[in-house]
Amino acid sequence: MVTKKTPTAIPELDPQLVWKVTSGAYHNPHALLGAHQVGSDVVFRTFKPLAKTVAVELAGGETLELSHLDHGLWQGLLAAKVVPDYRILATYEDGAKWRVDEPYRHLPTISDFDLHLISEGRHEELWTALGSHRKEFSGALGTSQGIAFTVWAPNAQAVRVVGDFNHWNGVAHAMRAMGSTGVWELFIPGVEIGAHYKYEILSRDGHWITKIDPLAQQTELPPATASIVTESTYKWNDAAWIKARDSRDALKSPMSIYELHAGSWRLGLDYRSLADELIPYVLQLGFTHVEFMPLAEHPYAPSWGYQVTGYFAPTSRFGSPDDLRYLIDKLHENGIGVILDWVPAHFPKDEWALGRFDGQPLYEHQDPRRGEHPDWGTYIFDFGRTEVRNFLVANALYWLEEFHVDGLRVDAVASMLYLDYSREGGEWLPNEHGGRENLDAIRFMQEVNATAYKRNPGVMMIAEESTSWGGVSAPTDGGGLGYGFKWNMGWMHDSLEYIQKDPMYRKYHHGELTFSMLYAYDEKFVLPISHDEVVHGKGSLLAKMPGDRWQQLANLRAFLAFMWSHPGKQLLFMGSEFGQLSEWSQERGLDWWITDQPMHRAIQDLIASLNRVYTENPAMWQLDHDRAGFTWIDGGNADGNTVSFLRRDEAGNEIACVINFAGHPHENFKLGLPKNCDWLEIINTDASEFGGSGVGNQGRVSATGSASHGQPYSAQITVGPLAAIWFKPVD
Repeated sequence: MVTKKTPTAIPELDPQLVWKVTSGAYHNPHALLGAHQVGSDVVFRTFKPLAKTVAVELAGGETLELSHLDHGLWQGLLAAKVVPDYRILATYEDGAKWRVDEPYRHLPTISDFDLHLISEGRHEELWTALGSHRKEFSGALGTSQGIAFTVWAPNAQAVRVVGDFNHWNGVAHAMRAMGSTGVWELFIPGVEIGAHYKYEILSRDGHWITKIDPLAQQTELPPATASIVTESTYKWNDAAWIKARDSRDALKSPMSIYELHAGSWRLGLDYRSLADELIPYVLQLGFTHVEFMPLAEHPYAPSWGYQVTGYFAPTSRFGSPDDLRYLIDKLHENGIGVILDWVPAHFPKDEWALGRFDGQPLYEHQDPRRGEHPDWGTYIFDFGRTEVRNFLVANALYWLEEFHVDGLRVDAVASMLYLDYSREGGEWLPNEHGGRENLDAIRFMQEVNATAYKRNPGVMMIAEESTSWGGVSAPTDGGGLGYGFKWNMGWMHDSLEYIQKDPMYRKYHHGELTFSMLYAYDEKFVLPISHDEVVHGKGSLLAKMPGDRWQQLANLRAFLAFMWSHPGKQLLFMGSEFGQLSEWSQERGLDWWITDQPMHRAIQDLIASLNRVYTENPAMWQLDHDRAGFTWIDGGNADGNTVSFLRRDEAGNEIACVINFAGHPHENFKLGLPKNCDWLEIINTDASEFGGSGVGNQGRVSATGSASHGQPYSAQITVGPLAAIWFKPVD
C-alpha cells in the first residue's frame, strides 16, 4: 500500500503563483508542477481542470490519490527518497477516464551545450535544437513518447503550445524559460508526428499573440498557417552524386542552368509528379542544373516565394518535405544539379509569422530606417543580432544538408549591402563610420558563405547583386563576400538593350555587346536571363526581338548562341527555351501548346544542341573565369553587327565563335584563325533544322589563308542573317 500524507504537510503555495500557473502565464511552470523532492518526501502536482478525481499511478499498480487545491491544480505527498516514474489517472463527470504522462515531470529536452551555442550564435544545426522534435523516454512504467517543443522568444513573459492535441487551448501546456537564453521548452507526451500547432506568447505589454514556429519544418497548406510536427523517413540514394560534387571545381565545370517556378512549369504538378515530367525534359535539353524559385513556405502565391514565412518548411503546395527530398534525389540520380533561391533579405509582416514575434522587434531591426523595406512593405532582418544571424546561417545549411541542395542563389543582395537602398536622404541610418554600407549584413554574408563552403565543399553560393560592389565572389579572408558566383546583371542589361534594337541601328550600340568583356573577370559570373526579365510588362524573351516572326526567332537563336559562348555560366528561365510568345504568369503557366509548331520546337532542338556541344567541349567553360580562356578575333566590327572570338581550355583547345546580328548574311567573310587546318561547323543557328535559312559552310571551312585579325591564318566563311556559328579545328 502507498502511504498518503495529508495536504497540510505540503508546503503552502502563493495564491498568485497558483493563479499564474493555472492560467498558463508563468515563465517556469515546472517549478510548481510535476514531482519535486521535499526532504524525504515527493510532492506531486498536476493541472487537470474539470477533472472529478486525479491520482498518481506508480510502478506495481499502486496509486496515490491527489487532492484538488484550486483552479484545477491537484497535489499529493508521497514518502519517497527519490522521484519515481509515474503517470496521471484522471476521471471526469461524463465518465471518461484518462491515463496520461505528466509533461512537467520531464527534464529539459534541450541541452546546456545547445543553449550555449544558441546564445553565442554558433549553432550551425539550429533546426535540431529548436522547433518540434519527436522524443521518447524510458522508465519503470514503460516508454513515454511525445514531442519536444522549443522556441526562442526572449521578450515574452510566458509561452504556451496550442494545437489540435489540446483543442487549441494552451493553458495546460505552458513552456518553461531556459534561464536568460530567451529559449522556451516543453515536452508534451502523447503528441504525434502530424500534429498541428502554434505558440501563444504573452508579450511585455500583457497581450497574448499567436505565432507559427519559426523552425517548423512543415506547415499547413496556405491560406491555413499552422505549423506541423514532422520527421523525415526518406532514404537518400545520391551518395555517388554528392561525392563527385564535393570533389568537383564548379568554376572549371560546365554549368547550364534551367530556372523554373515549380507551380507554373506545368500547372497542377506536385513534387513527385514534377520529378516524373521535369527530369526527362531537362535531360532532353541537356541542362546541367535546375534552379527553383523559392520553395520555402510563403502565404501569398503571387510573391513567387520571395516573401517567406516558413524558412525551414518547404511549401506544402506541392507535397511533404520528403516529397521534395524525392524530387531532388531523382534529379541527382539523373546527373542534374539543384540550385534553390534563398531569401534572407526580407520577410513579410503577416501578424502570425516572424514579425514582432514575441511582441517586440526580434528578427527584424527595431529602427524602421534599417528594419523595413519601403518598396516591398516587408521587414529586414537584424543582421547584427547574434541569434538572428545564427537563424539565417543555419537556415542556409538546412537546405544544403537536409535537402542535399547543390547551391543557393541569394536573392536581393544589394538590398542587404546598402543602408540607403531605395531610400531618400534622411530615411536611412548610417553605419558607425557614417557610411552607407551595412556592416552587419556584410559580416553575415561572409559568415554564411564561409560556413556553407566549410561544411559542404562542393556547393555553390550565388549572389544576385545588381551593383558594382567589389569582391562579391572574392574569398572572405581577403575581405570579399565569399560567394562562389555572382549574377552578371550588367551583361544581362546591356545585351538585352542591344538585341532589342533593329539591326539597322545596332552598329550605334555595338559597345553594349562588347562592354561586358572589360569586367568579365572581375567576378565569377553567371549570365542570367531570369524570370525578372519576362514579367511586369517586359514581355517574353522572344517578344523583345525586333522584326517579323522569322526574324524574331532568328534573333533569339543568335542571342542564345552568343549567351552560351560568352565567358560565364548561363541561366535561362523556363519558356525561353522554346520561344514563348507571352510573358510569364504564375497563374497561367507556360504556353506548351506552342511547341507543336515546328519553328518553336526547333528552338528546343537548338538549346539541346547548344548544351550538348557546350558540355562536350571544355573550351566553352573550363576557363570561364580566366582571361586565358577568351581572345577577341574581331570585337570591333560594328558596321557588320558582328563579333568573333576564340574560347580556349587548359590544354589549349580552341573553338571559334562568330555571331552575326545583322539582318543579312555575310559572304566571303574573312575570319582570322589560329590553326592551319579544317574547322568543323559544330553549331550553326541558321541551319534549317533549327528553323533557319540554311546558309552555312557545308559543315567545314579551311584556314589556309593569310594572317588576319591578329591570327596567323584565316578562312573565308559565310554567316547567315541573324545567325551564330561555332567552329572547331579538326585534329
